[in-house]
Amino acid sequence: MTLNKLTPLALATLVALSLAGHAVASDRYIIQVDNDKKGIVKALTVKLGGQIHVDSDGFIAATFSNKDLSEVKGLLNNPHIKLIEQDVKRYPLALFQDDAGNPTQQQLTPYAFYQSQANITPFSLGTSPKVCVIDSGIARDNGETGGYNPDFNWGSITGTSNSGTNDWFRDGGPHGTHVAGTIGAADNGVGVVGMAPGTPMHIIKVFNDAGWGYSSDLAQAANLCAANGAKVINMSLGGGGANSTEENAFNNFTNNGGLVLAAAGNDGNSVRSYPAGYASVMMIGANDANNQIASFSQYPSCSSGSGKRSVTNEGFCVEVAAGGIDTLSTYPSGGASMAALTAGNNGYAASAMENTGEASGSTFFMGEATATNSGASGKVCMIDRGTISFHDKVKNCQLSGGIGAILINNAPGMLYGTLGAGTANTTSIPAVGAAFEDRSALLSAATASINVGASDYGYMSGTSMATPAVAGLATRVWSNFPQCTGTQIRSALKATASLPSGGDPQKFGKGIVKAKAAYDYLTTYGCAGNGGGSGGGDPEPKPEPCKGGPRKCG
Repeated sequence: MTLNKLTPLALATLVALSLAGHAVASDRYIIQVDNDKKGIVKALTVKLGGQIHVDSDGFIAATFSNKDLSEVKGLLNNPHIKLIEQDVKRYPLALFQDDAGNPTQQQLTPYAFYQSQANITPFSLGTSPKVCVIDSGIARDNGETGGYNPDFNWGSITGTSNSGTNDWFRDGGPHGTHVAGTIGAADNGVGVVGMAPGTPMHIIKVFNDAGWGYSSDLAQAANLCAANGAKVINMSLGGGGANSTEENAFNNFTNNGGLVLAAAGNDGNSVRSYPAGYASVMMIGANDANNQIASFSQYPSCSSGSGKRSVTNEGFCVEVAAGGIDTLSTYPSGGASMAALTAGNNGYAASAMENTGEASGSTFFMGEATATNSGASGKVCMIDRGTISFHDKVKNCQLSGGIGAILINNAPGMLYGTLGAGTANTTSIPAVGAAFEDRSALLSAATASINVGASDYGYMSGTSMATPAVAGLATRVWSNFPQCTGTQIRSALKATASLPSGGDPQKFGKGIVKAKAAYDYLTTYGCAGNGGGSGGGDPEPKPEPCKGGPRKCG
């Protein structure tokens, strides 16, 4: 997995929403004017029937009902006006997005829940299969990162401890708690909701203090999963080299009616990772909210071996994909730093900087904030990146009386920044980074709210995050057809996955999982389906310890 370190510098966002430039004609216009002449222009605008929506540094935005651009230019023929242009509408770029809000105050639904149709797929908790999560433990009691997360149905969660990795109910890092939340976080009105909320889970902690485990640990874990009644195994982990003992354990679990899923890997190449590379294990790739494959998602060939030993099998390569970029899920309590950003009642992607706290109010654009500006007093500063340090920009906002700062990138992508460590940071107001793609929408917003603080919920990216999404979706679908086998559920997911336009089948497999389509498929054709499925194949011959943790955790 790709795990953002738990520092304000590198943590991802509360709500991932970016805007694209779809040019749609409207009767709202941006009027550029020097600040010292703005009063005259504002008065003229109102006198001529305009309604002012935005009053910011160097410009205003106003609506002139039923007037086109040329008419407005004719009305506002004033020497103090530099430029009048269409205030072009912006629309969400992400086809699917998280609910906007704060997970400590309300329940949020991650974008992948919508993208993969969980929201329209029936779920029967009473017949939901138990999912075995082989990972870094789960946060029930105090562990390495934090403590109890309330967003689970703890009465339906069991686990297995051992002397090497200690208690399953104490996290050995946030990864396992995050994964478990994507699968089964409770539908309880707060936090996040899992793909199969409240489904029974069995937790096996396989990662040691160094953040890795052996293939033998996974083989033993598979046996323990079966012994404890699990029908689904989720492994958001991987490493190089096949191992026959490990493979046999997963073969047995699958042959006895179970379903095993593992992450394709995060190196962005065609190398096959294990255990995902075994034919009996369903290999999962990651995509984003725009139906685009993740750049880090590995994509091995469906052929293994060479010459007469060459075997082709869909089980050797990516079979399906699901959302795995900026996935919102559960953390050990207080284990994540979270940045929440809303502007004009819309949620936007943000990255947290060091100062915690919240600020809400009118916005003021300070340009690059190279100097103080009294216009920022009592407002949330909108600041462009460039010229001076992030610290000095926020400091100038604060010295101007600003109550919070939003620093906007000057190149595509999210702005990740620091205000300095320890005494080097002399600022105190909350500050967040924002993406360049959202600049126009942010600057058009009359109000904004930011919140930076410790949280029980946070973001991770990786095929590690996509894998539990598919595990949870499979569980959701399977709850309606308990008579089916894991292999039949696997076949249904593949038969109904949707390959995006222009999508590469080697990277997506059959496509993005669509749970309702799989449900309809099984309703129509029954467990046997309408043909398809996957068979066996020869494993890669080179044994090697399976290593997980932050670098190779799927």
